[in-house]
Amino acid sequence: MPRTSFIAANRQWLLAGGALIVAAGVGFGAAKLTTPKAGPAAEAAKDGEAAAPAGVLAMDQARLSASGVQVQAVAVGGLASEIVAQGTVEAEPTGMAVLTARAAGSVARLTKRLGDPVRAGETLAFVESREAAQISADRSVASAKADLARKVLARERRLYEQKVSPRQDYEAAQAELVAAEAEARRASSAAGAAAVSRDGRYLAVTSPINGRITAMTVSLGAFVQPETELFRISDPAKIQIEAAVTATDAQRVQPGDTAVVEVNTGQTVNAVVRSVTPGVSEETRSATVVLALVGGSGVLQPGQLVRTRITARRSATSGIVVPEEAVQTVDGHDVVFLRTTTGFRVQRVALGQRSGGRVAITEGLTAGQQIAVKNAFLLKAELGKGAEEE
Repeated sequence: MPRTSFIAANRQWLLAGGALIVAAGVGFGAAKLTTPKAGPAAEAAKDGEAAAPAGVLAMDQARLSASGVQVQAVAVGGLASEIVAQGTVEAEPTGMAVLTARAAGSVARLTKRLGDPVRAGETLAFVESREAAQISADRSVASAKADLARKVLARERRLYEQKVSPRQDYEAAQAELVAAEAEARRASSAAGAAAVSRDGRYLAVTSPINGRITAMTVSLGAFVQPETELFRISDPAKIQIEAAVTATDAQRVQPGDTAVVEVNTGQTVNAVVRSVTPGVSEETRSATVVLALVGGSGVLQPGQLVRTRITARRSATSGIVVPEEAVQTVDGHDVVFLRTTTGFRVQRVALGQRSGGRVAITEGLTAGQQIAVKNAFLLKAELGKGAEEE
C-alpha cells in the first residue's frame, strides 16, 4: 500500500476512536447530573440509624424508675376546689392493739420480738402469776359445784317422782343448780379473759389482730403490774390519714371527695374522704378530715407526716390542675411530657391561674392522661440533648 494511503487510513481510525471517547464522557456526565442525590434520611438508613420524631422520647419502665421521674394521671378539679393540708398517718381503730398484763407477775417466756409478724390469737408472752392460780382454782371450784348440783337435782327428781321427797326439795335443788352453773360460767369467763393456762400457772398474752409488733416494753424475768403495756400491734394494711383543715375549708369538704396523699419522696397515694369532724379543735382551731386510702397503703406507715390535696366538689371552678414543676418551656412554648406506651411525648398546653405551687391547665390535657409531675426537667434536658446530637 502506498504511504499516503496508509496515513489516511490511520487518521480515519483515530478520528473514530476520539468520537467514541467524547460520546462516552458526555453520556457519563449526563447520567451523573440526572441521577437524584441521596437525602439525609437515606444516608441515615444506610448507616442503620433512624431519626426519632421531634418531641418524642423513648423510655422504658426500667429507665423511668431509675431516672426518678414520677408519673401521675390528671383529674378534673380546680385551684379553688383544691384544699392543701398537712396530715398524719394513723392506724384505724381496728388496725391497732395494745396488749397489757391482766395480772401482776413475772414474765416467764417471750415468743416474739420487736418487728415480728403476729396472727390473731397468737401468744406473745407468758406471765407467771399467783393470781392466775387463784383464777384457775375458782374455775375448778365453780365447775365442781355445778357438777354436784346436777347430781343433787337428779336425785331429788327421782325421789319426787317416787313421792318420797316433797316438791319443795326438788325446786330447791333446781335453784341450786341454776346458781352453780351461773358461778361456773363466771369463773370460766374470767379465766378465759385472763388467758389462764390449763395448769393454772401462767397468763398468756395474746394478740387480737393480725399485724406486726411496733412497740415492746417488756423483758424476760421482769415483774409487771396489772394493765402494764407490754406490746403494741399494728396492721399496716389498716391505716387512715387524718388531715387538719380550717373551719372554712371543712364546710366545703364532704364524704366521697377525692384526695391525693404526697410523701416527702414525691410518691403519691390516692384517697377518698371518709368523714369530717362536725366541729373544730379548741387547741388547733382546725377540723379533722379522715381519708381512706384507695388501692393499698403503699409506702405509708403509722406516725408518718404527709401532705394532702383534697379536691372538694363544692367549688365554683373546674379544670385540670397540675404541679408547676410538671410544666416546662420548650421552644418558647409551655409544655408537659405526656406518657406514651414507649416513653413520653411533648404536649403543648395553655396555662391559667397559679396558686400554692399548682397551675391550672385550660387547654391541651384531658382527664385520665398521665404526665410527668416530678423531675420533668430531666426529660427536657434529655430532649435538648437529643436535638443537639441531631
